[in-house]
Amino acid sequence: MIEHLFAGYPVNLEKIRARLRKTAADLGLPFGGRDKTYNSRLAQELGHWADSKDKGEAFHREVFRAYFAGGKNIAQVPVLVDLAAAARLPREEAQAVLTTRAFRASVDADWAAARAKGITAVPTFAMNYDTLVGAQPYEELKRFVEAQGIKKRSI
Repeated sequence: MIEHLFAGYPVNLEKIRARLRKTAADLGLPFGGRDKTYNSRLAQELGHWADSKDKGEAFHREVFRAYFAGGKNIAQVPVLVDLAAAARLPREEAQAVLTTRAFRASVDADWAAARAKGITAVPTFAMNYDTLVGAQPYEELKRFVEAQGIKKRSI
């Protein structure tokens, strides 16, 4: 349960869920009422493979929809293979990538790079030497960017 994950932290999960639902609705994204969280490690590995096949965006959309709207367990190989197939990737190849952990080193390198930069949560926005952690409303992201001295340019 998500509540157990944040036990002992000063987090208002209902407020966070309400903000996420509103943001998803504003952006036209699906968002369900999931109450569990699942390990995304294998999804990340399969995502690297999908990227190498120029199907990364389609795969990531399928995973997003399955996880955030459908509440599916993206730690399960059969679920990931189905999502790869939905993104028009070869089912058998997806199964082999997951079984052999062919993209494990690639994801390990991403995690090591994130740790080296002090990133401990997703999403983390980093500019210059400042970071903004967590899903943020547009206005907060705008303030963060402007605080870095980056102004909107007209084209």
